[in-house]
Amino acid sequence: MAKIDTSGWKEFVVGELFPNMVKPSVLHMRQVVEMDEGIRYVVRTKFNNGIKCRVQPVDNVEPSPAGVITWGAENASFFYQEEPFLSGRDIYYVDTRKYSANVCRFLATCLQTIVFKYPYNFGLFPELLKDERIMLPVDNNGEPNWTYMEVYMQKVLDEVEISIENLSQIKNRKERVDVKKWKRFHLYDNDLFNIDMGTKMDKAKMTELNPEVNFVGRANNNNGITTRVDKIMGVEPYEAGNMTLSLGGEYLGSCFIQPDVFYTSQNVVVLVPKWDMSFEVKQFISAMIFKESRLYYKAFVDELNRHIKTDFTFLLPVEADDKPDWKYMEQYMKDMIDVSKKVIENFELLNIC
Repeated sequence: MAKIDTSGWKEFVVGELFPNMVKPSVLHMRQVVEMDEGIRYVVRTKFNNGIKCRVQPVDNVEPSPAGVITWGAENASFFYQEEPFLSGRDIYYVDTRKYSANVCRFLATCLQTIVFKYPYNFGLFPELLKDERIMLPVDNNGEPNWTYMEVYMQKVLDEVEISIENLSQIKNRKERVDVKKWKRFHLYDNDLFNIDMGTKMDKAKMTELNPEVNFVGRANNNNGITTRVDKIMGVEPYEAGNMTLSLGGEYLGSCFIQPDVFYTSQNVVVLVPKWDMSFEVKQFISAMIFKESRLYYKAFVDELNRHIKTDFTFLLPVEADDKPDWKYMEQYMKDMIDVSKKVIENFELLNIC
């Protein structure tokens, strides 16, 4: 959904909008008996609408009503509760039962903007919340525009429902790949790579005054890039598009396509393709190298150093002549990229609310 234009919104004092803030009866942990079909138990957490579990009702602890917005004094997060609930220590609720569920969800999101002003050890108690202010959309009379909130949240829920359905379809489309007819290859086989042992540099001795070269270490995030360093006179960096492979350490087998020129640390080799491999083929191969490395080699015990140019092999799909099936690899990764983009788009929609 498009970003909301809040330029015409107005500030309201929370306590004037919602004077009825309640501290419900407390169900202490020692009284909790979990029960699958029981009543919801709300505690001070930022997850799952504040619900820890479902519990067995207790005779002397009265449930709070559905249709209210809860928050915790510490670790405060505002959640709309659509069912009656029991609650733990320092849980409160704003009585919003006269508003629709959609309006309450909208209000909970607006109230959440207050939380960032209060550190964990400084509780957001009702007396403080009543004096806080929140921004809300307004109608022609300058009053909260409840209709706008209702309609907007329904649009969000509709989009979320579509997103969940799309994610479900993506999950259901996954199929286990049959590798029974695949063949094993060495990195140095024909049509694969020249293996270069890297620049073997010490990051601590590098300078960063005018950084223009990536420095690739034994890391498993950001393509293995740990920093950006100055170019060293007489030492040409490797070209973008080559691949790096960590031979040992905690992230043994981490294999990445490098997006820019780079140097390497010790125990990081460079795989230079023997032909103009596509990005997707490189991605496929890097995944297979990583899988093989993590299955059959062990950091600090049996690392890749002594295997990489001798007996290290990995599986690839092949054509009828037992040569690597480059078209299959390329199309497979293109499909995976398309699926990943859809997953990201759907998660972005889910994060709206």
